[in-house]
Amino acid sequence: MGPLEISVDVNEHGPVLSLSGEADITSAAGLSDALAAQLATGAPHLTVDLSGLRFADSAVIRTLVLADRTLKDRGGGLELVRPQPAVARAMSLLGVDQVIDVRDGTSARAEPER
Repeated sequence: MGPLEISVDVNEHGPVLSLSGEADITSAAGLSDALAAQLATGAPHLTVDLSGLRFADSAVIRTLVLADRTLKDRGGGLELVRPQPAVARAMSLLGVDQVIDVRDGTSARAEPER
């Protein structure tokens, strides 16, 4: 498996985390740390661009769900954008797309400033 890579951009709607590579239980802690750092800023909304993520196991998806719960408790939310087919299928099978906003295309919140 290729390691999980995380980059962060900020746009007018808040932080945008871009994930690439493959993520499993061994990289869930790193993702959790990256999400916690963004949650610590107090931003109510967080976008996670999954277009470069080829694989995500249930531990990684759980980490995203927990971040969404934290944001919803603050009146905000998490948005997942452009998941690759394997990741989208895993999220669908786990019912994540029923509780977190998952978009195939890039939304207004997902456009990083350049």
